[in-house]
Amino acid sequence: MRILMIRRAEQFSPHSVENDRAILEAVAARLSQRGHAVTQVDEASLASCLATDTPDFIYSMARLPETLRLLDASGVRVVNTPLGVTQCSRRRLQQIMLSLDIPFPSGEGPHGYWLKRADAVTQTEKDVVYVPDTQTLAEAEAAMRARGIHDYLVSPHIEGDLVKFYGVSAAGFFRYFYPTDDGLTKFNQERLNGQAHHYPFDVVTLQKRAEQLAAAVGLEIYGGDCIVCADGTWYMIDFNDWPSFSRCREEAADAIAGLI
Repeated sequence: MRILMIRRAEQFSPHSVENDRAILEAVAARLSQRGHAVTQVDEASLASCLATDTPDFIYSMARLPETLRLLDASGVRVVNTPLGVTQCSRRRLQQIMLSLDIPFPSGEGPHGYWLKRADAVTQTEKDVVYVPDTQTLAEAEAAMRARGIHDYLVSPHIEGDLVKFYGVSAAGFFRYFYPTDDGLTKFNQERLNGQAHHYPFDVVTLQKRAEQLAAAVGLEIYGGDCIVCADGTWYMIDFNDWPSFSRCREEAADAIAGLI
């Protein structure tokens, strides 16, 4: 089988370019070992690639709107789907989570607030900002608008354990980790929740709800963050298409290659 693998544009991999490339390389190696003809391209090169050849299957980490339009019109099976990637904007995700009754932070913020860009995925640390009070929030909103971003979400800061999870739905693959345990961080925002207490929670339910959300969004390969409170309740605070799986790359690569 001829398989095309599309690398993500660097602007969508803040502080994670090497890790995002590494998971794609790991999957490509496994597919090649199984006898498939694998080609990797940057998403900016997709148009010229499709003009000369049509693959049987596409694995894509792409996020550029023009790339997604090309993939949607290609007629080839794509994982993740262009629609699924498009629906990973925070505004759309919040609407879907609300429809599924998946818990996410809302209401007042006695412990501060998070201001997050809602029209697209995070590209810089300025797209996700913590503020301690409403006065600082107003200033942060003004700064966001000054950058030309007028679609943003405000949510209360929730105290508890920050948990990162990774999944491949069709393979039943699901892993979770505490960033403060290993110190791996993208923007160093994990410190606001402090060292993890490892509060007990229902992992089976989290996986079930994450897979339900992935299906509604249109993703097969996904990742996200949640906050687990002292009483075991949790709140989904982020969800995205094809993370780097940096904490479980080899296992994830096996699961992703298995989708073929």
